[in-house]
Amino acid sequence: MPTLNVILVFLLYALVSTCSATANQWLRVAASAVSVRTEDACEKLHGLISRQVQICKRNVEVMDSVKEGARMSIEECQFQFRHRRWNCSTLINRRGPVFGKVLEEGTREAAFVHSISAAGVAHAVTRACSSGELERCGCDRTVRGTSPEGFQWAGCSDNVAFGAAFSQTFVDARERGRVAATSSRALMNLHNNEAGRRNLVDHMKTECKCHGVSGSCELKTCWRAMPPFREVGARLKEKFDGATEVQQKKIGSRRELVPLNSDFKPHSSSDLVYLDASPDFCVRDTKVGSMGTVGRVCNKTSKAIDGCELLCCGRGYNTHTREVVERCSCKFHWCCYVKCKTCRRTVEVHTCK
Repeated sequence: MPTLNVILVFLLYALVSTCSATANQWLRVAASAVSVRTEDACEKLHGLISRQVQICKRNVEVMDSVKEGARMSIEECQFQFRHRRWNCSTLINRRGPVFGKVLEEGTREAAFVHSISAAGVAHAVTRACSSGELERCGCDRTVRGTSPEGFQWAGCSDNVAFGAAFSQTFVDARERGRVAATSSRALMNLHNNEAGRRNLVDHMKTECKCHGVSGSCELKTCWRAMPPFREVGARLKEKFDGATEVQQKKIGSRRELVPLNSDFKPHSSSDLVYLDASPDFCVRDTKVGSMGTVGRVCNKTSKAIDGCELLCCGRGYNTHTREVVERCSCKFHWCCYVKCKTCRRTVEVHTCK
């Protein structure tokens, strides 16, 4: 019979694995109708662990930005994967994880969701700082003086350091336990969370405005601004396509993730990593959370993943016609309105069998 120690180790490992696999449950706050104005409201937010509830209570004014970051992340995921077999479908109106069972394994899809959600919180909190919505932060005052290029730093530079730091505190909370931080899945989640933030912080832009007679650039003032979140999502989607399969290895006294194939170059802090191969998502499978692709609209002429051959997994497709009503022949009339005609046209729609 197994010893008591062996049983305890097994139970502990199972608990840690479960916690890490559901680390993105906090995304359920995106659907919450609760406006966080008091500490009591933190108890009503779905999906938070006790540590996140305590963070909420200490940072009540920031939590509406967290909700906005969660919403942005889900929408961006659905945009980036709209033509993929897995299209970031959500079960946000049901109990349990937002994306169902799809993210229970350490797949590429899980890596992307962790990265985009961590970036989403950092982006939303930073934006709230710059717009003056939060008392505890504002513009980044460390960006000042004259640059080596000769322009003046002025205006309101985005305080991305505060946004990224809060994202790390809140989003990483579930993984930061002393035991959890040694599991492969927890290490994967933490790495991808940080990769999401790095793909925001490392791509800050310099925006400028010219001052002078007739718009001349006698004096130029500049500030640091975040990239649009759509750019962050597109960059992380590229990281998803080039993600590295890893395994845990003890190096000295530390446990680290290294490429499963030793011939591959080590991943960087901004790359995505994964532990498990993804299912093909072709058919509905409740065990892995796959919704399948039956009924999905496909592109008949495309050879890419959105094409009917690949998206429908070789099952073929159905074709039907649909009437589209749209504005056309628009003309501007002085002054000041636009008048359009209503046009109807018939289009073919192809859906997977």
